Amino acid sequence: MRAHAPLGIAIALAVAWGCARSPAVAVAPRTAAAERAPPSNVLRGDYVGSHECEACHAKEYAAWARSPMHRMTRNADAPDVAAPFDGRTMHFKGDAVSLETHGGTRFVRIIRGDGASEANELYRVTRVIGGRTREDFVGVRVRDATDTRAVGDENVLPVSYLIFSGTLRYKGYSVLLHERDGAHAGPVWSETCLFCHNTVPFLSTILGALTGRRAPAYQGEDVGPLLPDARRWTWSVADPGALGTALDAELTHLRSSVARGDITSRLHATIAATRRSFGPGDLVEIGIGCESCHGGARVHLADPDAAPSFLPYAPFLHVATTPTKSDHAARAQAINRVCARCHQVLFSRYPWTWEGGQRSSLDRGGSSISSGEARDFLMGGCASELSCTTCHDPHDGKTLAVGNAVCTSCHAQYTTDDALRAHAHHDPHGAGGACIACHMARKNMALDLGLTRYHRIGSPTDPARVLRDRPLECALCHADKSVESLVHSMETWWSKAYPRDLLVRLYGDLQQRTLAATVERGKAHEVAAAVVVLGEAHVRDAAPLIAKGLASEYPLVRMVAARALDEALGKTCALDANGASVAELETAATKCLVSRGLAAPAWGASVVSSPGEGAPPED
Repeated sequence: MRAHAPLGIAIALAVAWGCARSPAVAVAPRTAAAERAPPSNVLRGDYVGSHECEACHAKEYAAWARSPMHRMTRNADAPDVAAPFDGRTMHFKGDAVSLETHGGTRFVRIIRGDGASEANELYRVTRVIGGRTREDFVGVRVRDATDTRAVGDENVLPVSYLIFSGTLRYKGYSVLLHERDGAHAGPVWSETCLFCHNTVPFLSTILGALTGRRAPAYQGEDVGPLLPDARRWTWSVADPGALGTALDAELTHLRSSVARGDITSRLHATIAATRRSFGPGDLVEIGIGCESCHGGARVHLADPDAAPSFLPYAPFLHVATTPTKSDHAARAQAINRVCARCHQVLFSRYPWTWEGGQRSSLDRGGSSISSGEARDFLMGGCASELSCTTCHDPHDGKTLAVGNAVCTSCHAQYTTDDALRAHAHHDPHGAGGACIACHMARKNMALDLGLTRYHRIGSPTDPARVLRDRPLECALCHADKSVESLVHSMETWWSKAYPRDLLVRLYGDLQQRTLAATVERGKAHEVAAAVVVLGEAHVRDAAPLIAKGLASEYPLVRMVAARALDEALGKTCALDANGASVAELETAATKCLVSRGLAAPAWGASVVSSPGEGAPPED
C-alpha cells in the first residue's frame, strides 16, 4: 500500500520507509548466466494468467478458485457478494452511508450531515475487496442511479460490511486509527490498494528496492528494511542495460515516455509512472492469482519440466539471500518472502509494536494486528527452517491441523510426554501442552474483533516480552493470576530472573491481576489483548474492567471492548462503538452495568502509556 496517502482517508497505510530505506543500487558483475540472457519470471510478458494452470493442476486450481486469496478483489457484479445492498444504513458522526441496489446495480450513497453543498454523493460500486471476515468497496461517483457514467476516479468507500456480525462499520476502524470526523470517500483505489490485493508483475513491486535509499514512496514494498540486517535479502542490478530495456518496456506499457539518463534516473521515472498511471487495466489478474506466488509461468507453460520458482529471477536481477543449511531451508526462505510481499505491514501510524518497540525506530518489534504475520514470522525463531505453507494451505486458505509434530521434527527432545511435561510444565495432552500455546501467543488483534496468534515465534520468558510488553503472555491463559505469581513461576521453572523495578514500571502493584494492570496502564494494543481474554473468560465481575477499554483513544479498541463486554455479561449492551463518542459510550456502558447490578468503572482513570513512555511523534 502506498505510504504517502493522506492520513484522513479510511484505509490502512503501510510503512513510509518500506522503500525509502532499501539498500543503495549495487551493480553486480555481469555473469555468465546474464551473457546467455536466460528467461525471467518477473516481467509483464512472463505472466500467462491463472487460467493456464487449470489443465494440469485441476485440484489446486479448483481450491484456489474458491479461496479468499483469489476472491481478495472481485468485480462488483460477482455473484458471491455477502453484503446486502438493500438500503441498510450506517450512521456515523452525523453522516449516513447506505448500501443500495437500483436496476440490479450496487451503489453506496454518502449523505453528509454538515450542510455541505454536495451533501448527497452516489457511488456505483465497481469492486468488492475481501470476503472471509469483511467486505470493503470501491466505486466511482455518478450523477444518479440512471446515469451511471463515472465522474472521476475509482475511490475506496468509507464503509465495511462485517460478515461475522452482519453489521456495517466505518472502514478505517479496522486498524488502529484515531477518531475520524465523518464519512468521506477515500483515496483512489489504483493508487493505494492495487498491489497487495491483485496480481502484478514482480518487477513493479521492487522498483524502490532496486533504486536505493532515496527511492520515492509508492505501492511497491520490500520487506527487507523491516527485518534485522542478518535476515534481509537485498536486491541489486546485475545488468543495467538489461534492466533499462525492461524499464523501457514497462514505461511504454504505462503510456509514459521512455526515460533517459543513468539507471537510477530511469528507475525514478518508472516509479513515477507506476504511481501515476498503473491502473486496473495494467494488472496481470484481478485478485491473487497463481503467479502472485509462483512467479511468471510462461517458461513453465512452454516446458512443464521447467518448474516455476518462488525465487524471482531475470538477467538483470541479483538477490543476495540469507545463508541456509539445506535446499529445504532455502525453499522455505523463498516461500516466506513470497508471503511477506503483502503480509508485512505495520498498519497506520500507530507508534507502538510488540517487544516494547516503536514503529519509527530501527529496533522495531512485531505488529499487533492482522496482515503482518509473514514479516513477524521472519523475525522469529523458526523462520530459517519452516515456511508459512507448513501450517497454511495457500490454495484454499485453510489452516492445517499440524500439531506439535511440526515442532518436534526439529526439536526431537520434546517428542515424549515426559519430556514435554518437564519443558512446558503443563499437561502434554492439554491446551498448555501445545507448542504454539506458549511460543505463538494469541495476542494480536484479529479482523473479527477477537485475537489471533502473534507469528514471531519466541518464548514467553524472553526478557524483551516480560519486561517491555503487557500482559505477561502466561496471563493470556491464566487470566486470574497476579504479575508476581506468574513471574515467580517462570523464574522457578525456567531458571530466570526478572528485575522487579522494571516490572513495577509496567504494572505498578505486582500483586494485582496481570490483565487488570494491563487495562489500567497498557498501550492500546495491550489493552485490546487483555479485554478480549477477560471477555472470553465469561467472568461477569470483570465487566467493569473490560468497560474501561471503551475510553480508548482508538475506535478499534473501543469496538473490541464492546464485544468483550457482551461476552463477559452473556448479554448484549447494544453499544455503538463504531460511531458513538467516548462520552456517549461511557454513559451507555454505565447504564448497562448498573442494570445488571454492577458498578461502573472510574472513567478516565486509565493511562495510555506507562511512566517514562512518552509517545513518539508520528512519522
